[in-house]
Amino acid sequence: MEKIGIIDLGSNSARLVIVNLFADNYFMVVDELKESVRLGQDMERDGFLKPQRVAETIKTLKMFRKLCDASGVTRIIAVATAAVRRAKNQRSFLDEIQANCGIKIRVLTAEEEAVYVYRGVINTMDVPKGIILEIGGGSTKIVYYNRRNIINHATLPFGAVTLTGLFSEDGLKPEEQALKIEEFFTEQLKQIEWINEVDPEVQMIGVGGSFRNLFKISKMVHKYPLDTVHNYTMLAEDFMPVYDMIKVLDLDKKKKIKGLSSERADILPAALALIKSFVTFFNFDRFIMSGAGLREGIMFNQALPITEEKPISDVLTYSLTTLVKYYGCDEKHVEHVVNLSIQLFKQLRVLHKFPRQYLKVLKVAATLHDCGQRIKFYNHQRHSCYMILNANLYGVSHRDMVLAAFTACCHKKEDINNYDWARYRDILSEDDIEIVRRLGVMLRIAESLDRSMSGTIKSINCDILGDSVIMKTEVDGDAALEIRDAMTACSEFKKSFHKNLEIL
Repeated sequence: MEKIGIIDLGSNSARLVIVNLFADNYFMVVDELKESVRLGQDMERDGFLKPQRVAETIKTLKMFRKLCDASGVTRIIAVATAAVRRAKNQRSFLDEIQANCGIKIRVLTAEEEAVYVYRGVINTMDVPKGIILEIGGGSTKIVYYNRRNIINHATLPFGAVTLTGLFSEDGLKPEEQALKIEEFFTEQLKQIEWINEVDPEVQMIGVGGSFRNLFKISKMVHKYPLDTVHNYTMLAEDFMPVYDMIKVLDLDKKKKIKGLSSERADILPAALALIKSFVTFFNFDRFIMSGAGLREGIMFNQALPITEEKPISDVLTYSLTTLVKYYGCDEKHVEHVVNLSIQLFKQLRVLHKFPRQYLKVLKVAATLHDCGQRIKFYNHQRHSCYMILNANLYGVSHRDMVLAAFTACCHKKEDINNYDWARYRDILSEDDIEIVRRLGVMLRIAESLDRSMSGTIKSINCDILGDSVIMKTEVDGDAALEIRDAMTACSEFKKSFHKNLEIL
């Protein structure tokens, strides 16, 4: 295993993530550090990075270096974006960092930056056709892709920091400044040659710190139960009240808003004005937020170099495999339980009548059903539920993730009413309780059929006859333990499917 540090020096903030690279092309973030350096502030006047900003950046990078050394990082990959890319004193700035911090920074071209953002998104989201809006401090990236290939991209030379500076005219009210930014950005969009060729069915994906802050505010407003920004969907009708509230406030009042970072309070209105303009221009009724962007694009390229040529074909499976390895689950047992669960889902379809999308839910639950043992064996199904709800899980919607967590909880005899189902009422419905119970019974039987974790039962075949389901097993060895354990689920099976269960 190799431990690397990735430094992203942006116009607004500097970020360090420390990543473990596993030998078999997987990775896991194990630490991070962020500082607001405002490197791009006041650059629009003369194009030079200001001495105070440079000093603050060097101080921050020294801290990053210290953490890397203390953490056993063997390699640092440091990149800089818009502010450094445009700076007239770029060379002296980079030399000063090299001399004081021992860190060599590579300045990304606008195209490289856009491609890294795209790779971070495409390898973590199951959205086949999208347009990415990434709002940085000193630039704004727009990436249009279809069938997991980039069609077009554009980098506009302004971001939340630079726009805040450009439109902070004396005498203008905050809402007037926001309106001017909206109008300005709309005109810039119209000048992008390919913008009118975008498929009207495309989905909008938001990337960057402003979207993460917007999620935190929305979470507070709606009492959203999950802490995961990745794959969070926000309706335009929910975005507008937040924007209308923030754009009229002065700085002191903005800093008091719950969920809004005080370091971002002054520049968030500009970012929200860009989002408003973008949503209106394309007439989007919603957008999805991505917690992955440029840094994740670099991580994927380091852990899985093939992603420089083509994206991961199955985002969810790659993500699940990463967690299985990280949690130390028995990989052969996991694979066998997943296969048996899928067989049950398909063979009992005439009874449950679930659409194919629920197979994804069952796959997540079956893969991670035992991960809670990393905390404690007893009641590990409850720990598995919690870990799924809080995992860095890619390629799955929030609703499916919650369903999978409760399904995993049911792989032992567990009444899901013991959990605060009402807490997730904005994500799930009362009808979903029965879905979870049925998926949970299938998972419980599948896990029982590999009770000895030896793969004794190779496959199953279900015959539905009258009021019974006859489950025939194909075995290699003595399967008495497995069949006995699976039969303990008969009562739950009958409650869920209204059929008696026999296992042969």
